[in-house]
Amino acid sequence: MLNDQEVTLYDVTSSDTLLDYLRLDQRLRGTKEGCAEGDCGACTVLIGRLGQNGLIYESVNACIRFVASLDGCHVVTVEHLRGRDGRLHPVQQALVDEHGSQCGFCTPGFVMSLYGLWMRSAHPAVEEVEQALQGNLCRCTGYEPIIKAAHAISSHGSPEMDVLVEERKRMTGILTSWDDETGVEIKSDTDHFFLPANVDDLSHLLQQYPKATIVAGSTDVGLWVTKFMRAITPAVFIGNLKQLHRIDTDADGITLGAGVTYSDFTEVVAKYFPQMNEFWSRIGGEQVRNMGTIGGNIANGSPIGDTPPALIALGATITVRRAADRRSLPLQDYFIAYGEQDRKPGEFLESIHIPFLDPDDHFAVHKISKRRDEDISSVCGSFRISLQSNTVTSVVLAFGGMAATPKRAAAAESALIGQAWNESAVDKAVAAMAEDFQPISDMRASASYRALVAGNLLKRFYRETIGESPRIQRIQVA
Repeated sequence: MLNDQEVTLYDVTSSDTLLDYLRLDQRLRGTKEGCAEGDCGACTVLIGRLGQNGLIYESVNACIRFVASLDGCHVVTVEHLRGRDGRLHPVQQALVDEHGSQCGFCTPGFVMSLYGLWMRSAHPAVEEVEQALQGNLCRCTGYEPIIKAAHAISSHGSPEMDVLVEERKRMTGILTSWDDETGVEIKSDTDHFFLPANVDDLSHLLQQYPKATIVAGSTDVGLWVTKFMRAITPAVFIGNLKQLHRIDTDADGITLGAGVTYSDFTEVVAKYFPQMNEFWSRIGGEQVRNMGTIGGNIANGSPIGDTPPALIALGATITVRRAADRRSLPLQDYFIAYGEQDRKPGEFLESIHIPFLDPDDHFAVHKISKRRDEDISSVCGSFRISLQSNTVTSVVLAFGGMAATPKRAAAAESALIGQAWNESAVDKAVAAMAEDFQPISDMRASASYRALVAGNLLKRFYRETIGESPRIQRIQVA
């Protein structure tokens, strides 16, 4: 469904983006192209999909969302917004009244992000507004009136009277009638893609096409198309597979399907791993968290992926599947070298298991980036220790951005095992990191900066465990 119209497509390729489809094919030009990499939010639209709790709407970046991934979804653009009796929608009216539009280019994206927020929280706190707008950049730097507008929306109407809420029952019925777990295959002379019917079908397809591009949230693959002009055919889109969206809890921990998004997992983090709350909200912007998957972040093997250091420190294991055969391995063993992971042709990442922390564990994860929100890590450090009588009995120090893969600091860990947990032991562990890492210099940070930051993050973790606030020392940079 596109706004209020049913759309059936036959002539579509694996690399067709939703943004191009809206602007070029449908002439819906309220959705803007800014960065073409999911960073600025000018292209924000809402996608309605059936979840475990019924029909939900989430903000996404149309520039890196592929049309092929939208089978059985409801796409809502800014043109669909309307108020009562021909008036402006409450979100639009609030932005007008609070002077929230400057040059206006980014405004439709802000409208759609605020719309998504308003539907789930009619009276949001400032923190909620700021988090909902992490993925929207205003080139005119006029955020204050936009935040004021977010708080004024409900003075112009109630979410219960909104068109999407009023239509929810009908739309749920439509999407449910399409939800028949039927696979899709579209092929032309130059392109070929699939939407598997279920996970077994996915496994079968990857036996036939072991080199196929697996597309989950497309927050990375989308840039292959928009920035590097790469062909991704043949492609297998897996966002529709409910089995990969499962989150199961047992006595030992959490098991999640590889298709669980960052947003899907937010409540689990808050309940079971609250030490990651602040870190989790800094992964991308809200649009990216709504699209990106934890399994995808692991599977592509990036040395600066956000989740692997934290999951390694938590002792996560992954299960990969080929046909009917499955094997499990510690997450840390999955990363072999830059661009090389322990995944054979035809194998795919099916699930991740995260054990619960022990009562005597201390755990933290910290991300350092040039921009606080919606930025890739320069260094990410995750730490877990167990203490008995203030002696270190177990320790995991995992880092991203320090090597060609996410990696544990084995020498630093060895320096801590069996030692009293004090500043002297931590200093020795920091010195031992020189044996663990030889970081590189790039656009995000120099090698010396990375080495300094990695050590300082361990020192910060130590001070947090003894109840002290981290000491901040300003340094002069030449």
